[in-house]
Amino acid sequence: MGAGVEEKENVTLKQFRLRAGLTQEALAEKSGVSIRTIRGLETGTRSNPRRTSLRQLADALELAPHEREQLAGLGSTETPPSSTRPMPRQLPPPSPGFAGRDAELAELDGAGDSEIRVVVGAGGIGKTWLASHWAHTQAERFPDGQLFVDLQGFTPDPDPLDAATAVRGFLDALGVDASRVPTTLDGQIALYRSLVAGRRMLIILDNAATADQVIPLLPGTPTCAVLATSRKTLTALLLRHGAHHLSLGALGEDDAHALLALRLGEQRVAAEPDAVAQLIALCGRYPLALAIVAGRAQTRPRIPLAEFAAELRESGLDALDDDDPAASVPSVLSWSMRALTTEQRKVFALLGIAPGPDIGLPAATSLTGLPLPRLRKVLRELEESSLIDRQPGDRHSMHDLVRELAIEQADHCLSMEDRDAALRRLAEFYLHTAFAGDRQLSPHRHSISLPPLTDGVVPLALPDDSAVMAWFGAEHACLLAAQRSAVAVGWDDVVWQLAWSVNRFHYRHSYLVDDVAVTELGLAAAERLGDTSALIEMRRLSGLALVRHGQPEVALEHLRLALTLAEGRGKPEELAYVHQMFTYVLGRAGQDRQAYWHAVQALEIYQDLQTPQWEAAALNSVGWYAAKLGDFDRAWEYCQQALTLQRLLHDEDSEAIVLDSLGYIDHHLGRHADAIAHYRQSVALLRGLGDVYQLAGTLEALGHPYHALNRLVDAHAVWGEAIELYQAQHRTEEAERLRRHLHTDEVEVPEAASRRRGQHRSPASRTAPVPDLWASGTHPQRTR
Repeated sequence: MGAGVEEKENVTLKQFRLRAGLTQEALAEKSGVSIRTIRGLETGTRSNPRRTSLRQLADALELAPHEREQLAGLGSTETPPSSTRPMPRQLPPPSPGFAGRDAELAELDGAGDSEIRVVVGAGGIGKTWLASHWAHTQAERFPDGQLFVDLQGFTPDPDPLDAATAVRGFLDALGVDASRVPTTLDGQIALYRSLVAGRRMLIILDNAATADQVIPLLPGTPTCAVLATSRKTLTALLLRHGAHHLSLGALGEDDAHALLALRLGEQRVAAEPDAVAQLIALCGRYPLALAIVAGRAQTRPRIPLAEFAAELRESGLDALDDDDPAASVPSVLSWSMRALTTEQRKVFALLGIAPGPDIGLPAATSLTGLPLPRLRKVLRELEESSLIDRQPGDRHSMHDLVRELAIEQADHCLSMEDRDAALRRLAEFYLHTAFAGDRQLSPHRHSISLPPLTDGVVPLALPDDSAVMAWFGAEHACLLAAQRSAVAVGWDDVVWQLAWSVNRFHYRHSYLVDDVAVTELGLAAAERLGDTSALIEMRRLSGLALVRHGQPEVALEHLRLALTLAEGRGKPEELAYVHQMFTYVLGRAGQDRQAYWHAVQALEIYQDLQTPQWEAAALNSVGWYAAKLGDFDRAWEYCQQALTLQRLLHDEDSEAIVLDSLGYIDHHLGRHADAIAHYRQSVALLRGLGDVYQLAGTLEALGHPYHALNRLVDAHAVWGEAIELYQAQHRTEEAERLRRHLHTDEVEVPEAASRRRGQHRSPASRTAPVPDLWASGTHPQRTR
């Protein structure tokens, strides 16, 4: 029977022999029973031994009376001839409306006839439904019958079915007279295995709570197959008996649609496609939830499906409740909670209230306050109970319906103080890790001060830029959710500081809409706090986000308010930060002369402060706008000074920006080969930094000197890549503009370019390589 066959086949005789320290040959010599008979009894291929042979073996093994009875269960006197053996057909009726699960059915088909299959999944996910459907479709593979037992591991009855009751039911189904049933459980199991030996049967062990329920019911013959279902992983079956594990999740979108169509009819489903899509989403593609909704809709054919969707939207999990516990999603899910310890319940509840679609292990450590080894153990136990799912990267998630159960549990097992403390620890974990990550990406950016860490918070150490970007990518949805959660509970310090800390990552990945949303929340939080420094910072970042989102006038209004706040505070660095941001926003608005003036103001302040990293950024801004105004000699001088400083500071972010500026100046002076060299250096740095937002604009700019030198293949190649990057970043306007230019293959008109300034560079609108706005307290944008 697959891996672990010897142990699963006639365990009784083999165990007695090994206990006596005898080989099969030694036992044969001592008992007078042939080696062939002994081997057949141990492998299950011999199902009709003579009683005298069994007595001889018992004598040779010096068995106790109850062990003799157990061994006697292998005898053939109770077993009728094969022609008169009952052929049990215990499968439940086929489930109506079964849909989909093609991959899972194929996996069950692919397992050998004698293999143990274990289907594992959450309550209501469709394990029994799948097992029953597969068994009916494969009945011809098992002509000697099918045995089925509900082990009641997760039912309204808190006590699972014991093995003695289950095996006795099998003996009855196999036609054993009550008077001939052995009195001990071991004897009954031995008789059961003898009766199915050599027969091609399917044994379904449904709804098991533990492996201990299943193991006594395993046949001792390779001709039988076993299909078990459980909410638990049943690790012992996997390790000791080589079982084939099949994890069952929610239905796919198409399968969920097919289920509703089968239950409600194609016509009704086709008539309300939007309502059907909402029902599928609100049920989380959960088979039991979909079946309940379909059943209610089926009995109320005149009620629009949209009304059922509205009820689900309003009532959530309560809408899927029912007086029949087996038809109630809350009841079915709650049965999984019985075996949990107090600690497991608490962690489950905390995971349920944690903001975000999933959670990483380091974040869960701060949330729960548990040591990492202990937390891993608890998470593994919850996973093996099918309450959470482990995802790649040490992340854990739960189905939306299961999450609702976890939130209900939080109301029962967590005090408000415990909830708030746990969520605060989690918020601080996200904030401090994001802040440290931002500092790794932009070490020359001016900083802000965070509050001290709460006990139990363990921020994640990120060793390099690559690790930082990977962490931000994995946690992005959770960071946004954490900020919204902080708004809800009034943690305004966390709200605005998170907005500040994700800003650089948003720029690099072109999350324009998200950046507008987080800065809007951050600004509101700063206003509630009445913190002037926070207000200046949030108005600056709001201006940056809005201009990148195509709202330059609104952005400028934020900067005017920030400038008013910064003037007269005696903090010249704040004033310089605002001037520097003005250079970018005004440039995007096409006001290059005003942008130049603000760049000069920022440069003078930074030079007075003797802050070389910010001075370098301002030098680049002055150089860029000098170029935009046609003063290329002055532009070249300022940008060269900026490049020297940035290389001394090892600031590759800012170096990439100024190289882009120099490429622009070279191109407009007709030094196209030099322009290509500068642009290519910038591209190389941007690729290394993973700065795909800036990379798209620089690639577009690189195409123009290529084109000017008639290197059309090179020009078209970099423009093609720029279009792909624009599309990936949802920068549709830039992509379409460049695609049109590529189609007509027109040469950029320098005069038009010098009048325009935008986030993109185009044949008609060349954007600035942004001064490093982070180094100066603003965002390094594409424009200068």
